[in-house]
Amino acid sequence: MANVPFADNYPFLEVMWSMLVFVGFVFWIWLAVMVFMDIFRRDDMGGFAKAMWIVFVIFIPLLGVLVYLIAYHNSIAERNMRGQEAAKAAFDQQVREAAGKSGPATEIATAKSLLDAGAITDAEYDDLKTKALAGRS
Repeated sequence: MANVPFADNYPFLEVMWSMLVFVGFVFWIWLAVMVFMDIFRRDDMGGFAKAMWIVFVIFIPLLGVLVYLIAYHNSIAERNMRGQEAAKAAFDQQVREAAGKSGPATEIATAKSLLDAGAITDAEYDDLKTKALAGRS
């Protein structure tokens, strides 16, 4: 049989080294993917510059990723912060819209504006108000 490592002849330090190499490889892949995402996400860089960075990172991976991180580390953090702030603002707006669309007070106010505009009669307004207070829409 070939030289296959079994548990009885695979020393503990080699196991630890193999685990360290695996974790390092996963970290390296994550770092390269983050650099690619940042390159494609940039709106201050033209297409040719993006293509050159992609070529640099693909053909000389270690040097390309390290040079990109050193050259643009501040702008990467700023873009991440702006992205998080935009996502939070969009989420907050969606929550406000969802919360503002329900409730008897909103329904009564909508009915009152329709009454004031002459779109509904007093009887229809009273009916909508009763339904809103009863919890039915």
